[in-house]
Amino acid sequence: MFMQVLIERIGHLPHRFGYMQVIFCYQMSILGEWSGDENQHSIHSRRQSPNRYCVFRGKSDTHSDSIRTVIPIQIGHLFRLKADSDSEINSDTFSGRRNGCPKCARTSVRSGSERYLRSGATLDELPAEWLVRWRDIAQVIRMARPPLSMRQIREILRLRYHNHLSVREIARSCGLSASTVGDYLKRAETAELTWPLPEDLAEDQLLAKLMGSPSREIASGASRALPDWKQIHQELRRQGVTLQLLWQEYRQTHSQGYGYSRFCELYQEWAATVDPVLRQAQVPGEKMFVDWAGQTVPIHNASDGSVSQGHLFVAVLGASNKTFAEAFPNEQLPAWIAGHTHAYAFFGGVAKITTPDNTKTAVLRPCRYEPLLHRTYQEMAGHYGTVIIPARSRHPRDKAKVETGVQIAERRLLAALRDQRFFNVPELNRAIVQRLTALNDQPFQKLDGSRNSWFETIEKSQLLPLPSTPFVLASWSTAKVNIDYHVAVDNHFYSAPYQLIHQQLDVRLSDHTVELFQKGKRVAAHRRSHLPGRFTTLEEHRPKSHQKYLEWTPSRILEWVKTIGPDCAKLVEKIMAERPHPEQGFRSALGIIRLGKAFGNQRLEAACRRALHFGTHSYRSLKSILQNQLDTQSLEQELPLPSPTHENLRGGPYYT
Repeated sequence: MFMQVLIERIGHLPHRFGYMQVIFCYQMSILGEWSGDENQHSIHSRRQSPNRYCVFRGKSDTHSDSIRTVIPIQIGHLFRLKADSDSEINSDTFSGRRNGCPKCARTSVRSGSERYLRSGATLDELPAEWLVRWRDIAQVIRMARPPLSMRQIREILRLRYHNHLSVREIARSCGLSASTVGDYLKRAETAELTWPLPEDLAEDQLLAKLMGSPSREIASGASRALPDWKQIHQELRRQGVTLQLLWQEYRQTHSQGYGYSRFCELYQEWAATVDPVLRQAQVPGEKMFVDWAGQTVPIHNASDGSVSQGHLFVAVLGASNKTFAEAFPNEQLPAWIAGHTHAYAFFGGVAKITTPDNTKTAVLRPCRYEPLLHRTYQEMAGHYGTVIIPARSRHPRDKAKVETGVQIAERRLLAALRDQRFFNVPELNRAIVQRLTALNDQPFQKLDGSRNSWFETIEKSQLLPLPSTPFVLASWSTAKVNIDYHVAVDNHFYSAPYQLIHQQLDVRLSDHTVELFQKGKRVAAHRRSHLPGRFTTLEEHRPKSHQKYLEWTPSRILEWVKTIGPDCAKLVEKIMAERPHPEQGFRSALGIIRLGKAFGNQRLEAACRRALHFGTHSYRSLKSILQNQLDTQSLEQELPLPSPTHENLRGGPYYT
């Protein structure tokens, strides 16, 4: 009678226990053998021990002749409403066998229901502590018999009330046991449900009517304290914090709380509802995802025996999942840019959007809204016509395609090469290419086709065309224009427009060119020179005065003075020949030409004739002749003056 009341009291649970399960769990709870925590279950721990125990008295098998306690019981027919009094043994009592535990054999096991009834409990009000213990037992074995689906329940009701089939016929039709069908029909009768069901009756309402409300005596006041899962989730982000540490802190404040395994299960169930996954639809030709693989490959140096690491660059197209992989000696900017250019060439086109991680070679300052991209990386994107949209920091699902691609590359490419030894990166890449081709040709497991077939069919035609020339890697720096309108780049001096003196310019340095930019506008371009300390100058960068000054070469000066007259040309030739450096003769010649503009070429020609006559080959003497108008006077014949004879005069022969 006691067990029948118990079964009725727990009838609302969303699962069905067998009658023997109810009896056994009940006896375990009242005998203290069940602790309520599946991690600390005493029966389980005893089964792991070398000696077995009597589950009722705790006697070892040495005292009970290696016997497991047997419960001979005969259950009544619950759904035919036959009383347990028809059975030979009451359903809530256990009989011990005589060859078992001596104490159990003599006195058998006293019914747990008698103890509770003697303590003042009634069938209408079961002890709260027993109900708490029964809830823990139900938690452990609740998945033994999962509830039926709504489709099965509706089918049972339809066959019963519409087709008027018997319980056994319904059981055979639905593939269920007759007892299960009878159980649900009895619940439907109790809930006054017939067929057809009301149209406005939802599935959860139907389940509540059949299984009962969960808020009954077992749930009232007996639920364990749940942790603050939001706080647990935040704490796990802190360095060194684990679920085990948080569970220990939880048990310190809630000694009767959940065990560690259940604590982890509840957290995982809660976390699964916090961050749902968005199924992203990939448009053909729209996105290419790139990243570095975490796993590296040892590269052995044959000369000194040192070992370096080869780093794998992976690119995956969004729609077809076609994968590109190439190894590089490092993850620096040249390798990063080369990986992109080689990937575009491998695919034969460019995706409209390129999605990288927030590596420093791609993003200088991460930001969810306006990330600051590396200038060289942004320049490469502009060259190919793609757009760089980095994934958000700590959001790997933004680039889930390449995360999966990296995992596949590590398993299918690098793991297959784990026993090979490589001595340089090109050798490693040759081995990768062979397996990469097989990877892209391999058929999908759950879909028709392969990566290559999908690429050729839906994505290749949607890619942007490649530019006529590949991108050339260049480095960026800044330089200040000096007073001589030159900037120093790699120990060489390159000219800039003289108007930019003392201003900062951006310098783009490639293998073959040097480009100068002011506020994004290119102001100068030079062919790169590797001669240190030399100058590379463009004439248009000089001021006009400098250009005109430098235009006066010796040949040009002579050609210019010949237009004035032959005597002027002779004078200039003599001046340039008599000076120790040509630059000094340039200045005198330019001064003579300027005199022609002031006094006229005719007077200048006469003055030059007079200067040649008297042997005064200088700019000053020529200017004096013009200012004193001596050029208008006729030339006087120089009279020879004999030298006087004197003993103190040595004469010319003295010096021969």
